[in-house]
Amino acid sequence: MKAFKINSEYITLGQLLKAEAYISSGGEAKFFLWENDIFVNDERRTERGKKLRHGDIIKIDEDIFKIVYDSKN
Repeated sequence: MKAFKINSEYITLGQLLKAEAYISSGGEAKFFLWENDIFVNDERRTERGKKLRHGDIIKIDEDIFKIVYDSKN
């Protein structure tokens, strides 16, 4: 499991996909989410605007991320 650090209240699922280089632009998020099984806290999600907060677990293919709030950033 990889920690994904944020310095705000939340990040959107689309922003996470772009930051981790699954997509190169926000416009690709919609298609990526429909074509791949993405789970947030063990629930399949397809909304690129889904808010991810501290403690959320995201599974993208075999990769697993945990959102961690880091006030130092």
